[in-house]
This record gives sequence, structure tokens and C-alpha cells, in this order.
Amino acid sequence: MGKRRKKAGGRFGLQVVTLCISTMMVLVVLGLLVFFVLTTRNLSVYVKENLTVTVMLEDSVNDAQARQMCREVGRRVYARQAQYISKEDAQREQSAAMGADPSEFLGFNPFSATIEVRLKSDYANGDSLKWISAALKKDGRVADVAYQEDLMDSVNDNMRKLSVILLGLSVLLMCVSFSLINNSVKLGVYSRRFLIHTMKLVGASWGFIRRPFLRRAAVIGIVASALACALLGAGAYAVYYYEPGIVAVVTWRELAATAAAVFAFGLVISLLCTYFSVNRFLRMSAGEIYEI
Repeated sequence: MGKRRKKAGGRFGLQVVTLCISTMMVLVVLGLLVFFVLTTRNLSVYVKENLTVTVMLEDSVNDAQARQMCREVGRRVYARQAQYISKEDAQREQSAAMGADPSEFLGFNPFSATIEVRLKSDYANGDSLKWISAALKKDGRVADVAYQEDLMDSVNDNMRKLSVILLGLSVLLMCVSFSLINNSVKLGVYSRRFLIHTMKLVGASWGFIRRPFLRRAAVIGIVASALACALLGAGAYAVYYYEPGIVAVVTWRELAATAAAVFAFGLVISLLCTYFSVNRFLRMSAGEIYEI
């Protein structure tokens, strides 16, 4: 009798461990998807704010006037940052890039002084760039305005497509995750269906019967979520270790929101699946239980 109880207890413990591991694996995938969804906006902002509008100044504009204009542009509503590059600086940069100084055989400095404007992400789109460019060209100190319109449009289009794809994957993965965890929970409840029926026979209420199953499901959900968060955290640290610049896109807010979502998913899905599985066996008669 003791050996049988010990064997049943070992089998039950193995089921709990298996359910924890399977739930954890599903939550890791869910956590990764939540993480990517949350960081997509940051990535879009980061890319947009690193695209530049180049304002080329007239040769007649002296250094003091150019610096004054740079400060004026930097204070405008659409500008995140404005940097002045003098003709001499442009000459040094281009000479280093080309490996030769064009002024040596031209006899003069062919480069213009420029102001490099980095836009706020909300203004990094085709419509905004048109009126920004038109407004800048009205200034008599400006010779021309250049920006990569195709690149900005491409970034915006790709971000929109990525958002739609991630939204579709989120819905699909939620359904798949619920199904996988539900099947794992059903197996655990199925192995104790006769205990459920026995408790019904002695007059236990449905709420009393469900309580220990829901308590165990909550513990499994919390443990699986904690393990999933530990794995995701280790992965995030590894990425940061090899690429510290990732902090420009991934902040503690995204990490905290991902961890909260993993715990919420783990707890809610485990409780819901257990609730429905136990109710299924509670509604069965003795004949139906013995037939399955």
C-alpha cells in the first residue's frame, strides 16, 4: 500500500514538473513576442530620429550667421538636434573619406557649409518633410535642402508592415499557447478524474473540489512564469553584453512590461485551463468517466 502511494505521488510530482516545463516553454515564446511588439515602436523612433535633413547654406553666409541659424533651426518644433558643419570641417571629412583633398587640384574648397538636422520621430514622414523643406528654402541663407525621402518612406512602410505581422502573430500564438497549456492541464486533471468523482459522491461542492486544482494551477503558473522570465532576462543580458548599444531601443520599461505580461499570461491561462478542465469532469456521470 505504501509503495503504491509512493508511486502515485512520484507520478503526480512528475506531472507537475512536466506541466511547469511545458508552460514555461510556451511562456518564453509568448514573452519574446510581447518583447518584440513593445520594442517595435522604440526601434521605429530610433531609426526615424537618426535620419537627417541636410540644409546647405549659401557661400555668402559667414560662420557667425551659420551658427546663429543652427541655433534657430534647433529650436523649431520638428527638430530634435541640429549640428553645424563648416566648409573646413566638411573638407576634412570628405578628404579623409576619399583619401585625397579635392581643393589641391581644384584650387578652392568645393564643399558648402551645412546644418545637419535630426527630426523628431513624429515629423519623419514624407508629408512633414515637404513642408519642412519648403519652410527652410524660404530662408535666404539656404541654398538647398536634401533628405532621403525614399528611405524615410521605406522605413515607415516597413514599420507598418512589421506591426501588422506582429499583431497577427500575437493573436495566432495566443490561440496556440492556450491550446498547448490546456492540453497539458487536461492530462493532469484527467489522471485525477476518479478522485473528482469520489469527492462528488461524498457530497463535496464543485467549488470545494476545484479549489485545490486551482491552487496548484496558480503555483505552477507562477513558477513557470518565474522560470520563463529568468530565461528571457538571461537572453536580454547576453544581447546587452555583446551589443551595449541595444539600450537605445530596449529600456527597463519594455523589460518590466514583458515580465508583467509573462506572469499575467502564465497565471490567467493556467487558472482558466484548470477551471474548464475540472468543470468538464464535474459534469460527467460515473459511466462517462469510466468510458473515457
